[in-house]
Amino acid sequence: MDKTDKKGPIQTAERDLITLGIAVAAILLFIATGGSVLPKVMRSVFAGDSAPDLLLVNALLLNIALIIFGWRRYRELTTEISERRKAEEIAHKLAQTDPLTDCLNRRSMTDATQSLRLKCNAHGQALAFVMIDLDNFKQVNDMNGHSVGDRVLKQTAQRLRDSLPKDALIARLGGDEFAFVLPFDRARSELVDEHVMRLFETIGAPMDVDGSMVDVTMSIGVTSDADGIEDTAGLSEVETLMHRADIAMYQAKKQGKNRYFWFEPSMENELRFRNELETGIRRGVTAGEFVPYYEQQIDLESGDLVGFEMLARWNSPTLGLVSPDIFIPIAEDIGVIAELSEKLIIQAFADAKEWDPALTLSVNISPVQMRDPWFAQKLLKMLHESNFPANRLEIEITESCLHENVGMVRSMISSLRNQGVLISLDDFGTGYSSLEQLRSLPFDRLKIDRSFISELRNADASSKIVDAIVSLGHGLEMPITAEGIEDQQILDSLKEMGQLKGQGYLYGRPETARQVHDRLKETGKLAGSADVGAAEVDEVEETEQAAPEKQVNKR
Repeated sequence: MDKTDKKGPIQTAERDLITLGIAVAAILLFIATGGSVLPKVMRSVFAGDSAPDLLLVNALLLNIALIIFGWRRYRELTTEISERRKAEEIAHKLAQTDPLTDCLNRRSMTDATQSLRLKCNAHGQALAFVMIDLDNFKQVNDMNGHSVGDRVLKQTAQRLRDSLPKDALIARLGGDEFAFVLPFDRARSELVDEHVMRLFETIGAPMDVDGSMVDVTMSIGVTSDADGIEDTAGLSEVETLMHRADIAMYQAKKQGKNRYFWFEPSMENELRFRNELETGIRRGVTAGEFVPYYEQQIDLESGDLVGFEMLARWNSPTLGLVSPDIFIPIAEDIGVIAELSEKLIIQAFADAKEWDPALTLSVNISPVQMRDPWFAQKLLKMLHESNFPANRLEIEITESCLHENVGMVRSMISSLRNQGVLISLDDFGTGYSSLEQLRSLPFDRLKIDRSFISELRNADASSKIVDAIVSLGHGLEMPITAEGIEDQQILDSLKEMGQLKGQGYLYGRPETARQVHDRLKETGKLAGSADVGAAEVDEVEETEQAAPEKQVNKR
């Protein structure tokens, strides 16, 4: 590329020497030839003198043509320069700003933040970097359409401009994620908190979008360079600020959304551990590291074993045996819970086929799975391929599933019950189920959350809650399961409330499939055990009839 090309098209056009040379030459020729030819033409016309030299006249006419050509070329060149300048300005704006909200974009935000930071540091100020993520924005798009979602983003950007000082930089980093940078006095960091708190009032106010009221909440992360910035994994200073604000924003999401946090170093360690868990979970699902454990379910009145609840465990090669309280929420967030659950269910079907056919299998279903309109068909397909009786399966869903799409949940429950699968409402009492939902949705069983059961140790007002749930179950003709039975006092209290099914550590910890197999073998509750026992009795009777004398002698 030569130097002319490096200057750009506008600079090249502005220095078009050919056009300039044509114009200058035409003017000089016009002066030279015109000064000689035009007086002769005038004398020839008015005084009757001889005509001027034909060659000079032709030269004059050619010169006039060159002047006209040069002028037109100049006009065209000027117009072209103007249009190119406008096009470059538009391209520059598109490269620097978000076309939807007219905020800065991620790339330009980095450069602008660095410039503002240098300016602030020169004046003894600090810089706050604030990351904003709209909570549950996907639901806004899904329920109202993307056009409404775009208008919500525009209004959010405008409310940011109206709420923040004029010297603040505002950017849309992508999707529903915004950020702003704000100079502040190093000794008064509370000013940043005041601005952030004001945002919850302004942006959190309902938005009127084409007659529809949309409520928006935010998770916000805040950091600053007031205490200096250490290098983070080779990132630049501005990138480090963005990284820390993002970590603090993630902390706000984790703690329940609609709140904000300042960055703390411990958050980064926690996030690093979280990333390690995500990687391990993805690998573990593929490698078969997740295994089913089984917790006994007992008829409290008779004390008989009636079934097992399948519980997931992660047998990690680096972390050991990991509780589902740790990995289930992460698996739901990263989108592998369905695959993980289906593999465990298929394995549980294979394990339970070895049990006495009278024993049931309970399986917890994630709310994420209940959002899949094909979940019922997938579960029925697994039952068919595993050749497992549907009437031995009981799936447990939580109350939170009922509020996302009651119609779809009702349809799935009906499809499963029509094939013989039992449906249990898990953790009852911790959500917001209405009596109308309990009456209209075809549940087969209510399961009382362990938080209520554990309070039976106090035996004061807490027992009244469990009494009320049991009475409600009886009134709706729904059997009750109590989970979290951990001592004899709780068991005695529950026995007084009627016929219940229960589970808990009082009956033993969850066990592996092998441990359950050995337990059932000892008690004669494996599939076919009854037939084997009957065959052994028949064999003894035949032997006694064939050799009575010998049997008598033995007596």
